[in-house]
Amino acid sequence: MILKAILLQEESNLIPVDQLGQKLLKKIGISWNKKYRKQYGPLRKFLQLHSQVFLLSSDESTVRLLKDYSLQAESDFQRNDQQVFKTLTSKSPGLNDRPSCPHWFDINDSKVQPIKEKAIEQQFQGKESAYMLFYRKSQLQRPPEARANPRYKVPCHLLNEMDAANIELQIKRAECDSTNNNFELHLHLGPHYRFFNGALHPVVSQTESVWDLTFDKRKTLGDLRQSIFQLLEFWEGDMVLSVAKFVPAGLHIYQTLDGDDLMLCEVDIADGEDIFVWNGVEVGGIQIPTGGDCEPLLLNVLSLTPSGEGGECQQLIESPRVFPSNAQLGTVFSALAIPEGVVVLISNTESIGEESWTTVPKEDLKKTFREQGLRNGSSILIQDSSSDNSLLTKQGKWITGVNDTDWLQVKNLCQLESEEEQVKVSATVNTVVFDIRIKAIKELKLMKELAENSCLRPIDRNGKLLCPVLDSYTLKEAGLKMGSSLGLCPGKAPTSSQLFLFFAVGSDVQPGTEMEIIVEETTSVRDCLKVMLEKSGLSGDTWHLRKMDWCYEAGEPLCEEDATLKELMISSGDALLLTEGKLPPLGFLKVPVWWYQPRIPSHPWKSRQDQASCTFSQGGDWRAASTQGAPSDGHAEGSLLFLGDVDISEDAALVELKSQAMTLPSFSEFCIPSPAFLRAWTVDSKRPGRLLRFHHQQLKEYKLGRRTEICLEPLQKEENLGPQDMLLRTQMRLPGKRAYTLPMDMVWDTARGSTAGSLRQRVADFYSLPVEKTEIAKYFPEKFEWLPVSSWNQQITKRKKKKKQDNLQGAPYYLKDGDTIGVKNLLVEDDDDFSTVRDDIAREKQKQLALGKKSQEALHVQSSDVASGAETPARPRGPEASLSIHVGSFR
Repeated sequence: MILKAILLQEESNLIPVDQLGQKLLKKIGISWNKKYRKQYGPLRKFLQLHSQVFLLSSDESTVRLLKDYSLQAESDFQRNDQQVFKTLTSKSPGLNDRPSCPHWFDINDSKVQPIKEKAIEQQFQGKESAYMLFYRKSQLQRPPEARANPRYKVPCHLLNEMDAANIELQIKRAECDSTNNNFELHLHLGPHYRFFNGALHPVVSQTESVWDLTFDKRKTLGDLRQSIFQLLEFWEGDMVLSVAKFVPAGLHIYQTLDGDDLMLCEVDIADGEDIFVWNGVEVGGIQIPTGGDCEPLLLNVLSLTPSGEGGECQQLIESPRVFPSNAQLGTVFSALAIPEGVVVLISNTESIGEESWTTVPKEDLKKTFREQGLRNGSSILIQDSSSDNSLLTKQGKWITGVNDTDWLQVKNLCQLESEEEQVKVSATVNTVVFDIRIKAIKELKLMKELAENSCLRPIDRNGKLLCPVLDSYTLKEAGLKMGSSLGLCPGKAPTSSQLFLFFAVGSDVQPGTEMEIIVEETTSVRDCLKVMLEKSGLSGDTWHLRKMDWCYEAGEPLCEEDATLKELMISSGDALLLTEGKLPPLGFLKVPVWWYQPRIPSHPWKSRQDQASCTFSQGGDWRAASTQGAPSDGHAEGSLLFLGDVDISEDAALVELKSQAMTLPSFSEFCIPSPAFLRAWTVDSKRPGRLLRFHHQQLKEYKLGRRTEICLEPLQKEENLGPQDMLLRTQMRLPGKRAYTLPMDMVWDTARGSTAGSLRQRVADFYSLPVEKTEIAKYFPEKFEWLPVSSWNQQITKRKKKKKQDNLQGAPYYLKDGDTIGVKNLLVEDDDDFSTVRDDIAREKQKQLALGKKSQEALHVQSSDVASGAETPARPRGPEASLSIHVGSFR
């Protein structure tokens, strides 16, 4: 100790206690009270407690060392600071090179203090310790093998830790370098394209014609060309790289990339650029125009053609056409095979609220489309200058006056014989529906009595009669377009205070089988239900009304039976569904409950009957499932059995719903000890959907709704999933086979992020596999496809050079509870194929069904054309275009 060293330097090893404190202050630069009093107490008390070393006088004024203690050359000191070095010292200057007396010293700026070796680890830990520096004596003689070798005699564990840190730093630097300097290019291969209709289009599909390439922008254009040569082994001849862009007409080439010595960042190639790879001259034997001057424009060309007997009526035909932007406007005549002597009008899109047209003088027909200000989507109207049946006024606007004539087609649906089944009635947008109806009755030569008991109903393109139109409306107010088809039907049209409603009975509703009813808008839901039951010939009080969506499926029920149809915002033309079953009281739910038996091995809670290989069919029965290739060829599909309905309050907890479900008669076939051994799901598309994980949470907090169905899955043991836990069905790929083992439940904690690396690590730990030899993929049962879960550093945004947030719960995986994850061990099977034979068969069936639907639609269109006879041909659909929605900031 320091006190021993001070006493050894005194004569007879004796010194007053007061002087001992002063010499201690001189030696260490700090007093006893500040340094040691808190730990050891006052100096005299310390000397008394260590009587085996120090001897105090009777009046405690002096102190001396006991004779049994000799001089000790080593001294121990203690202090906490931030920088340490090790040196060698001894009691005499001549022994400086001896390694027998090692000491640790703490260097803190200008202060140097001794420190214990044990205190070093505690001193240099935590956030306050930024770094640690080690020093050695400059005169220290080191062996020759230590020169220029910083790893000399460094402990192995420190070397390993340093190497691991350096490798991690190099990986991070490589990832950062790849993120900042790599960009993605979309290669469009010339042999996979053809030129028609003014632009380039893929021969097969867009996905097969485009190759994605990630490349370093610091490399030269020549390096890029060489890499593409190596990538396309089938390429023969010259290779030209050109920048291309998608326009509404197709793919267009703008500029050719020249200068192989230029770096890609100097060539002005953006991230996500489309590069067209070709020979620079032709594609498919057709010479390709390039450059921005000849950019193709997609225009809507409208022309008037005579229709009907004698050509009395004019029909407006619209057809999309593609023209080069540097072509003359007069090329429209040759492209459409129209003789000269017609008038060309261009739509003026600057007008707001109405469409305006401008006539093009003959001398301006030699100007180009771009000089005329035409853009993609612009319209051109061509009409005969000598015709009096123009659809435009002299001011260039659509006619709205009395002299503007057009026509509507009216069919006779009154089941009365007439000379003609349909007539064309001339009208304007301001013509009243009543006048059109009276004129149609006259031209059809029907009885005058129909004027008081008939109405006009629009006919959609599928031949369905829509809601009757009020007689007092004009065509513009009724939303009827010129050329529309109307049906003259018996019966009066509803008044402005009445509603015309469609309704059907049951759940399996086919289009065209609905019944019709007219009621007052102030009618209550209860009274409307009675009227519909009477018209349907049904009776009883176990019925309720539901809204019907556009897919002819049941929607939300009309629960407030005393509310009027107007209060529930029911309007004319809406469809309602008569559904059997009484609605539960307000605040209660009627929940259909199903039993879900997943295909998981060693399930203890089975039915008393052997129903493991059954699935549920409509009506509540089990149906045998195909076992071909099972169990290895099957996915995490299970079977459903309808147990019954449970009436329960919305304030009840989930565990109460499980308890009531266990009291259903159909549940008695299953041996479940308690509700804790049941897992609850919502039913979506006849399979488990959303997992209901909290036992004591109220049902209304789940926002189930009145259409939600619940399925219960048996568990081998109780589970308590947290809010960040995700339940996945994992299946191991069988080596050498296109099949999987039976699924196993795996819980994945996403609290630290639902990243691809985290999921891969969890799966590797679950199956005791090396993480670098584990490959995973998500299964999409609707498409029978597997999507491999790639690493996050492969996903880079196209427009912004930022990494996407690595979240598997977002696009394109949308990972959620109950999803199937395929696992592949790369040690025994190194390929990227996750599909099974069952997937191939199912996808082939889907293709056949799609082809069958297309052929049926084609036959339906042909039959409708034959039946319509002289009907107006359908207006051709315009080209599809992208839609951008800009949402303003409301902060």
